[in-house]
Amino acid sequence: MSARHQLQLKLAPWALLSVAAAWGFAFVVMKDAIERQSVNNFLFTRFSLAVLVMLLIRPQTVKHFNKDLLQRGSLAGVFLGLGYIAQTLGLERTGAAITGFITGLYVVLTPVLAWLVLKEKITRFVWLCIMLATVGLGLLSIRGFSVGIGEMFVLASAFLFAAHIIALSKWSSGRDVYAMTVIQLTMCAILSGVASIPGGYSAPPDSGVWAVVVFTAVFATAIAFIVQTWSQAHMSATKVAVILTMEVVFAALFAILFGGEILTLQSAIGGVLVVIAMYLIVLKEQK
Repeated sequence: MSARHQLQLKLAPWALLSVAAAWGFAFVVMKDAIERQSVNNFLFTRFSLAVLVMLLIRPQTVKHFNKDLLQRGSLAGVFLGLGYIAQTLGLERTGAAITGFITGLYVVLTPVLAWLVLKEKITRFVWLCIMLATVGLGLLSIRGFSVGIGEMFVLASAFLFAAHIIALSKWSSGRDVYAMTVIQLTMCAILSGVASIPGGYSAPPDSGVWAVVVFTAVFATAIAFIVQTWSQAHMSATKVAVILTMEVVFAALFAILFGGEILTLQSAIGGVLVVIAMYLIVLKEQK
């Protein structure tokens, strides 16, 4: 193994952790924005702006488009786009905390799909990390639980996000990361645009919503998915799922720092369990 590849293996988990931080912050600021703009209009604006920014930065990336990349990037984009639409519809109909927990269940769904699709062996140690992360997610998020249409939308998004992680784990390696990200996000924009047709499109209504759109488009979408696509070429799908559960920890942390929420003992224990799970699975693979 070359020194460069060893360095990539060490950097990939921490790069993915920065993605979880960006998504955690986006989770907090989006709640207010989608109360002032429809879900599908928000997502269409967000993904379209992300694609536009990426093409402006590197217009020559279209030269890397070929049949193989278009097919795989588009299918990964379908999983991602439908996942975002389902999650945001759920967030609109239920609380942010329970949405975070149910979405985080992809930490359980991903290894099951990885075993079925990729024949990826899951050890007892990894299942222990998954269990720790899931319990931590529950403690962080659950304040009473009811099952309604909002929760069902979010559960569907968890399946779709797990499928997206599996797709990237199978197809990221050996392909142009930037070009594949552009294709995925273009498909997300198309799907959310089609979903916007019945109600018609309207632009963000004020500067506050535009600020959220720009942040989520540039940092939580364009940059985040470039990093995720690159990272997944260097680690297993299950490990990715465990690290990305840190999104909920960051969401809780930012809600306390900027949203006026109070840190409870239950939330603190939950956050610690998720951090331990992430640390253990990263430490094990590095050894």
